[in-house]
Amino acid sequence: MTQPTDIRREHLATALSLAASGVPVLPLRAGKVPFGNCRRCADNVCGGRPNMKTPGPCTCPAPCHGWAAATTDPDVIQSGMWRRAWVQASAVAYHPGGAWLTVVDLDHAEAITWARETLPPTRTVPTTRGEHWLYMGPMQSANAVRPGVDIKSSMQYARWLGPGTGTMAPLPDIVRALTVKQPTTARPVAVTMPAPVGGGGCPHRTPTYLDRGIAMAEQRITEAHEAVHATVYRTFLAVLSTHGRCGCLTETHTARLFTAAQAKGESPRHCADAWTNALTTLGLSHV
Repeated sequence: MTQPTDIRREHLATALSLAASGVPVLPLRAGKVPFGNCRRCADNVCGGRPNMKTPGPCTCPAPCHGWAAATTDPDVIQSGMWRRAWVQASAVAYHPGGAWLTVVDLDHAEAITWARETLPPTRTVPTTRGEHWLYMGPMQSANAVRPGVDIKSSMQYARWLGPGTGTMAPLPDIVRALTVKQPTTARPVAVTMPAPVGGGGCPHRTPTYLDRGIAMAEQRITEAHEAVHATVYRTFLAVLSTHGRCGCLTETHTARLFTAAQAKGESPRHCADAWTNALTTLGLSHV
């Protein structure tokens, strides 16, 4: 029969093995929660607990501060204060973002079904109630991105439940998009375009031509992986330079562009500012 002492030794051995492979680890106590702050770090006086101002580990030798305590240093993992924590530990946790990983935590069968129908296949790890899907690459963590689905990566910890099965895939955009707040009441600014020059027919009113242009603009925004705000502005500028003087753009077209930008994390105000700046650059703002 396996004794508690043997289990705790296994936890320490697992932690050292993970650390040797570059995965930052920390012990979890009963209830799958990190150890609380020691007296030295009470009320986060050390400033090490992750928050908007001081995101990062503190210098405390104890396993305080949740994910920020995670380490790959074997000397720390086996130090006196950590050894006392391992004696009480009920599990091993790791910091996915620190290991350049993202965990899609699926809490129940319905969430697993959604993942299998929606997400690219990757390495999976069984959990008590569901599965962890592991992807290569870090991202922002978020809880309840959809029913039964949490994202655990940067500034978050996940319980180590084994290496899993399957080939780990690169982190896809569809997972990154799960943490983007979808616009609710936000609507694009109303824009009045000038009449066609000379009062003639608009050369761009062919539906196929216009729709193709808007679709290409949406794709350009969606595929942006960096400098998103600049990409949105340049895309708005390109659309307006082609269609802004002939009056063919409608509110439906601008709504499509704004929705694509907001899906990449742009706020409604940033979208409005980018649109206004593009109008000004092209001399259309006075209309």
